[in-house]
Amino acid sequence: MTVAPAADRLVAEALAEARSTRPVGPDTPAGPARQRWTGTPVDLAPGDGPLDLGRLLAFSLAARPLRPGGPRSTRLRPVASAGGLHPVNAHLLVGPGCSLPPGRYAYDPLEHRARRRGPAPSQAPAGTVVVLTVTAQRTASHYGHRAWPLLLLDTGHAAAALAMAALAHGHHARLTLDAAADTLTAAAGLPAPGRWSSVWPGTTPEHPLAAVHVTARAPAEPLPCPLTAWGTEPDAAPPAAGPAPSPAGARAGVVLDALCRTAAPATWWRAKAPFTGQEPSLAWAITNRRSAPPPLDGEPRPGDLAAVLAAARDAAPYGPSWCAAVGGPQPGLVTADPSQPETPRRIATGEARPTLAVWAARQTWLATAGAVLLAEGLPDAAPAARIRAEHLAAGYAAACAELTATARGLRTRPVGSWQAADLGAALGGPAGRRWIVHGLAAASRPSHSWSDHR
Repeated sequence: MTVAPAADRLVAEALAEARSTRPVGPDTPAGPARQRWTGTPVDLAPGDGPLDLGRLLAFSLAARPLRPGGPRSTRLRPVASAGGLHPVNAHLLVGPGCSLPPGRYAYDPLEHRARRRGPAPSQAPAGTVVVLTVTAQRTASHYGHRAWPLLLLDTGHAAAALAMAALAHGHHARLTLDAAADTLTAAAGLPAPGRWSSVWPGTTPEHPLAAVHVTARAPAEPLPCPLTAWGTEPDAAPPAAGPAPSPAGARAGVVLDALCRTAAPATWWRAKAPFTGQEPSLAWAITNRRSAPPPLDGEPRPGDLAAVLAAARDAAPYGPSWCAAVGGPQPGLVTADPSQPETPRRIATGEARPTLAVWAARQTWLATAGAVLLAEGLPDAAPAARIRAEHLAAGYAAACAELTATARGLRTRPVGSWQAADLGAALGGPAGRRWIVHGLAAASRPSHSWSDHR
């Protein structure tokens, strides 16, 4: 991946600030719960074609009603998000073989409808490409200078939600977490990075970060990048008027644009189910996965913890390493061991959870959590492209680990905000080499686990 040195410096400074203990300022308005687009609304009821987009989105990104027949909640969604703010937007690039006619669409998760924004190119690839963007102000409104890493993690969770929903319904999914912002915006029919305000003044900017390509079945041969064909179409319909971001939101947007400034071609890789065997179906796990409220006491059984760690480790072809802090009679850090899949391997001794509670914005309940999975790595000298890819991959891996934990009856809660969390230095190693990127608390089975309903 080739990135301008200036972008590396800008991102390195922003990452040091996000990792610091400097407190966040007062909250600012988050803005609307979703972007409103001016295109023609289209129903997502089942239609012609083997790929049912309504069902795919209902299982992945749709908000759910507070009660039967009632309004949809901005928080009740089947994908985790820091602070329940849900900044991730989905642009559907629909080709042949889908329940919607080919074209560009923006998805509204509260109405569970699509807005048609423009036509499809004549050579549009089969299936749908979902370009994931973020509205930075949603997260910056509460997290300030710490927002942009959380925006990356949230996008990784959303990418996993789409990919796992596709697999749960027998479809094929592949992802890119390193496509250039110029490529993503051109495909989605959005203004190029840095030009949103001049092209669509008076509207709220979005920043593209990743894409997921879903097809009804696995292709017979390797496919070219599906974004290329869509990039030949001009910008599509703009959104309705919306608020400008706060200074913190604008700053987060600048960092995100710098992270995605690359001349390298996009790397695509195939999604795979995070678990197999005797667990319930992936669809069941998706339906029942929720962030559990604290406390999350009760250490998971060794076999369950090993499976969850392995799911995080194996989710993506790259990303940070994963370990877990445990308590009990022998507290310490453990990791998955391919040679002993039922037993985590101990890599450090000593009680780490109280320190983790301080590092995680003083969330004191972590001190007694059953286990705390940790994605760790990203040294101070990491280039911008790696920082982007590994944060996205960490969110993706945490989502896959959550589904595995849910299938085994465990309770989980993602932990995305970490300050001064230099795990390597705390273990006696050199400073600035092994930072905590993401976390996932896990606790032993509640009384209403899946095994009670088999």
